[in-house]
Amino acid sequence: MRAIFLVIDSFGIGALPDAEQYGDTGANTALSICNEISEVRWPNLKRLGLGNCAQVLGYTLPGCEPVAQPLADFGVMIEASPGKDTTTGHWELAGIVLDKPFHTFPPDFPSFPKQLIKAFEEKSGYQTLGNKAASGTKIIEELGERHLHSKSVIVYTSADSVFQVAAHQQQLAIDELYRVCEIGRELCNDYQVGRVIARPFAGVPGSFERTSQRKDYSMEPAVPTIMDRLQEAGVETVGIGKIGDIFAEKGLSQSHHDHGNEACLERLISCLQTTSAHDQFFFVNLVDTDMLYGHRRDIQGYHDAVARIDTKLPELMEFLRDDDLLIISADHGCDPGFKGTDHTREYAPLLCWTGGSAGGESVGIRGSFSDAAQSVASFFKIPPIDCGVSFIQDNRSNH
Repeated sequence: MRAIFLVIDSFGIGALPDAEQYGDTGANTALSICNEISEVRWPNLKRLGLGNCAQVLGYTLPGCEPVAQPLADFGVMIEASPGKDTTTGHWELAGIVLDKPFHTFPPDFPSFPKQLIKAFEEKSGYQTLGNKAASGTKIIEELGERHLHSKSVIVYTSADSVFQVAAHQQQLAIDELYRVCEIGRELCNDYQVGRVIARPFAGVPGSFERTSQRKDYSMEPAVPTIMDRLQEAGVETVGIGKIGDIFAEKGLSQSHHDHGNEACLERLISCLQTTSAHDQFFFVNLVDTDMLYGHRRDIQGYHDAVARIDTKLPELMEFLRDDDLLIISADHGCDPGFKGTDHTREYAPLLCWTGGSAGGESVGIRGSFSDAAQSVASFFKIPPIDCGVSFIQDNRSNH
């Protein structure tokens, strides 16, 4: 038996009831895209029931309307944890519901506490530039040339709980940037910061570009995740993309740090073609939708990234056996038609497909992303985790 979480990063499907508290009233990632694109090219997601997910919330996705007989069970999930960041969303999908959010920093200079910056500079050996909330592309445009002419790194934050460190690859070798970020991670633990992120870039002034060697350093989960529980039960757990970074490599039997959606999907398909002696759980993050298009408010680019995922779904599903499970969802929103450049507080779509069973049933509005983890526990018939309600019916978990 094999189960897959396929997370389309930031592919939200409507503002949560508490979105007003986050300044996100009216945000809707999927709807913003469908409203602006003349020809929505998501036929396989449509057949699975993406439009039916929207219908659960009482609206229609133009170009991705509900179908009469969707292949998958469908619904939406509420993020029960406070926040709208990658770590919070993925941790909840894995069965951890936070009672308080990770710490965020004020947007204006100086964003970070003096003590944190002083300790970071002393331990890393570098001065800091930036120290404010900013778009990653804009801050290297603003400070990149100055950085090149000084023994410094660029540090910045966002609306999320992040301490980001940007450096030109000619100024800091990638291993040195990672060393600096490891220092930042250790220091940020005292502040309950969700992620420290290495942001290498290249190029010349006027045309700087971030490279693919980004690395996230998350806090370690304080309690066991669904992956830990599965490992205890003899299930092999495989992280693909930045899953290993998000969970500090905890609970993973294998961790593949592939960069880009296409590489992550190819890795997943390759793994599915390889016979294993164990039951397997795959946790896959497809980050391009968020990193390359959501934050940059690129509606066409976001649509096309989802379309490329869509074209790979038939090949992926072809390798799934009758006793396999595929769950497609998201970790938060990042509405490319919304104001600003930050994540948006949204429902996550939920598509649940089992190779050997007919789908097409509504699982409604789920009270927590952790329902996904509880469903995987149910699927593998391991003891229930501490939160969440399974949406897998008994007759579909008995193969």
